[in-house]
Amino acid sequence: MEKVNAVGRRKAAIARVIMGEGSGVITINKRPLDVYFPSSILQFIVKQPLNKLEAAGKYDIKVNLVGGYKGQAEALRLAIARALVKVNPEDKPALRSEGFMTRDPRVVERKKPGQPKARKRFQFSKR
Repeated sequence: MEKVNAVGRRKAAIARVIMGEGSGVITINKRPLDVYFPSSILQFIVKQPLNKLEAAGKYDIKVNLVGGYKGQAEALRLAIARALVKVNPEDKPALRSEGFMTRDPRVVERKKPGQPKARKRFQFSKR
């Protein structure tokens, strides 16, 4: 098997993944997964597609990540799911049923001019 590239995005985070056969090592920005994401919840989010397909020890994954932590974990989950589908297209229905193939479109709304925040308004004064 050759190397497989995939990209995942969430909020302001972008995950670029290079996946190849190996022993199950996940390296993020040249650091191991448990060092980069000390939270077990974020580690669980990242490993969800691998655990669903029982492929946790089959692939070595190198990742380049930017963005906020929660967004990074979810972007990485999407990128890993996309890479797994490139390796084996028959896995797509199983991953789609869990929601791993869907890009979450929610992003931060921009601040409007003349307002303190995106939706907040200054207090109205009648007189």
